Amino acid sequence: MKRTGEITLGVVSGIISLISIILISLLVIGASTSLNEEGFNATFENEILTNPAINSQDIEYFTQNPDVIVNMVNTVGWGLVTGLLISLVLNIIGIVSIARNKKPTFAGIMFILAGVLAGIISLTSILLYIAAILCFVRKPPVEYTDQDGYYSVNESL
Repeated sequence: MKRTGEITLGVVSGIISLISIILISLLVIGASTSLNEEGFNATFENEILTNPAINSQDIEYFTQNPDVIVNMVNTVGWGLVTGLLISLVLNIIGIVSIARNKKPTFAGIMFILAGVLAGIISLTSILLYIAAILCFVRKPPVEYTDQDGYYSVNESL
């Protein structure tokens, strides 16, 4: 039985994950670089001071601790990149496992785990969930033939 659909969905989601890893890495590097600039910090402080939605305690906290924002952006960004990298590795393991119809159940589990790590509801995870469902649901067709009064299973399809 050919597993072209599962492999295609896995490859497409892997490409989307790789593009996401590159873009998020560039975004985190750019954000941390710009947050360390003095001109950006002055503009950011001015925006915080003039924003009526932010109370005085928050203004005081952000103006006294600008490193907290830089650390938060770095931590969240690199956490997303790490999750996507692990998702990409699990996706590749799933693709290799499904190739030539070797281990469809194991590949389905890998696709589900990769989908959860790629973001519970994202395009990548939805494609991986569909591939996992196909891995679990599709079974090779069984054909029964009558030969001399006996039934034998023909799984050549």
